Amino acid sequence: MKKINEKVLYEGQWLSVRETIYQNDKGKELSWECVHRKRSTVGVVIVARLVPSKRFILIKQYRPAIDGYIIALPAGLGFNDPNHALVELKEETGYIGKIVDVSPVLKTGASLINDNARVIYIEVDENLPENRNPIQDLEDAEDIQVCLVTKEEGKDFLLGQIEQDTHVAANLWYIFGINQWII
Repeated sequence: MKKINEKVLYEGQWLSVRETIYQNDKGKELSWECVHRKRSTVGVVIVARLVPSKRFILIKQYRPAIDGYIIALPAGLGFNDPNHALVELKEETGYIGKIVDVSPVLKTGASLINDNARVIYIEVDENLPENRNPIQDLEDAEDIQVCLVTKEEGKDFLLGQIEQDTHVAANLWYIFGINQWII
């Protein structure tokens, strides 16, 4: 496969849509429409867990692209700075934590978008005074509810949300839905 050309079909404030012309290994020219992020090149996806209860911090957020709510992990534009995950966690959930691990840069949806992200693992001490009654600091465009779920409750929680017509992010199913298949 070889990229031959690319043209911008649409350009907005945050994203652009492009048509990529490429040649396959048989010499045939093909095209693919894809989305490019214009600003942050590496986002953060946050896997946060309360200790000592071991509950995961999930969010239920309205997303205009699906005209509905989705259960997801806290996330945001990370500006290639893993520490920005702490800012996103505080804004979206009100919790304050510490980073315990950081993934390498990963692709998030390579069939559609050029997006990259790091998965940031954060431990939140729920016994600290600032975490007993966390207060979110949401932007005007955000409508986010915090959901606390143990690993054992996760799959049933997600299935219950689906029954209520709430969407579920695929990465949550990797954590909670298929755990019986992971050795």
